[in-house]
Amino acid sequence: MSNDLQVLETWVAALLAKLDEGERRKLLGAVARDLRRSQSKRITTQRNPDGSAFAPRKPKDLRGKKGRIKAKMFGKLKTARYLRTESTANGMSVGFVGRVSRIARVHQYGLKDRPERGQADVQYEKRQLLGFTGGELENIRNLLIDHLAG
Repeated sequence: MSNDLQVLETWVAALLAKLDEGERRKLLGAVARDLRRSQSKRITTQRNPDGSAFAPRKPKDLRGKKGRIKAKMFGKLKTARYLRTESTANGMSVGFVGRVSRIARVHQYGLKDRPERGQADVQYEKRQLLGFTGGELENIRNLLIDHLAG
């Protein structure tokens, strides 16, 4: 996957260098919006970029009752309020902002974190919220080709 991204990056760099600054900003903004949309959809389906399912939550024992957790993980994190895009003539980024960026980072890399003050540290499972799938890389290529042809 990393190799595919490097090949795409070198291919795109030559094409983007030929565009003027305004056109690059417009193109990169469109790519960033499309990428945010696809990342959000993938988070909704609870899938890692490689297609595997997110590690399930650990069931909580709420007031002595046992049962499954019905709410999906990262329901609010995937919204445009927290999953932001930024594009300039030199590059673009899609990422989490504010306090939720810490939560996203902990889950992205499977780090330890303290859920609430006064509680012990918890080791979280690795759930890749951001990453490229093969379809997303192909979609980026298609957007670039369509923009340059049009």
